[in-house]
Amino acid sequence: MSNPVDLILGQSKDLEKLRGELEDTLNEINKIHKKLQSTPEIVEKTGDGTLGKLRSLYQQAKELSESEMNMSNTLANHLEGLIQSGVPQQTRKAKEGNDQKKKRMKSDLDPRISPASSVRTQLELANLKGEQVAARVTPDDAEKDEWFVVKVIHFDRETKEFEVLDEEPGDDEEGGGQRKYKLPVSRIIPFPKRNDPSSAPEFPTGKHVLAVYPGTTALYKATVVNTHRRRKADDYLLEFDDDEEDGSLPQRTVPFYKVVPLPEGHRQ
Repeated sequence: MSNPVDLILGQSKDLEKLRGELEDTLNEINKIHKKLQSTPEIVEKTGDGTLGKLRSLYQQAKELSESEMNMSNTLANHLEGLIQSGVPQQTRKAKEGNDQKKKRMKSDLDPRISPASSVRTQLELANLKGEQVAARVTPDDAEKDEWFVVKVIHFDRETKEFEVLDEEPGDDEEGGGQRKYKLPVSRIIPFPKRNDPSSAPEFPTGKHVLAVYPGTTALYKATVVNTHRRRKADDYLLEFDDDEEDGSLPQRTVPFYKVVPLPEGHRQ
C-alpha cells in the first residue's frame, strides 16, 4: 500500500505541473488578444486561422481548469483523511506545507475566486484595460470603505495588482487633479457590460448592493426596492443608506451596469 504522504507529495507535483500548463495556455491566449487588438483586420484575411486557434486555446484552458479543480479536490480529500486518522508529527509538517500550497493556488487572484472559475476570471482581469470598474481606494485599516468609479490602466499578472486612474476626484481631494492608485484584485469589482444585460447578476428585492449614486462617481450601499431588468430600461430601483429626505429614503433609479454585489465585511 502506498505511503499516504508520498501520494500527497506526488499529487502536489502533478498539480504544480498542471498549473504551469494552464499558465502557458493563458499567456498564449493573451498574446492573441493583443494581436487582435492591434491588427483586427487580420481575421478578414483568407486562410487566417487566428480565431480557430483562439477557440482551441479557450477549450484547452477550460479543460485544464476543470482538471485543476478535480485534482485540488482529490488532494484536499487525501489531506482530510490524514487529519482524521491522526497525522504523525513528521508527517504533519509535510501536510502543512501542502495546505499552504493549496491556499496559495486558491488565492493567486482573490480568495473569493474558486479554481473552477480561475480561467474565466484571469481572462476577464487581463482584458479590463481601459474599462471602468468599482475600486476601494481606502486602506484595510480605514474606518470605512470608500468605493469610486475608476479606469483600469494596467493589470500586473505577476503581482496581481491593478493600476487605476480616478478621472473625476472630488473637490476635497488633495491636489484636485486626477489620481492614480495601485490596488490588489480584492479591491476591484468589474461592472456588468453596458451592452450585455445578461452579464449582470440578478439582485432580488431586499438585496443589499453597492451602486453608483446618481450624478456622482462614488458607490454606496443600497437596498434593491424593485428591478426592471426584464423591461426596456434595465434599471434597478434602489434606496441608498443615509440618503434620508424629509424622514424617508427616496427611491432612485440606477442602470444595471452601475450596480455590483456588496462586498463581504463592507464598512460604512
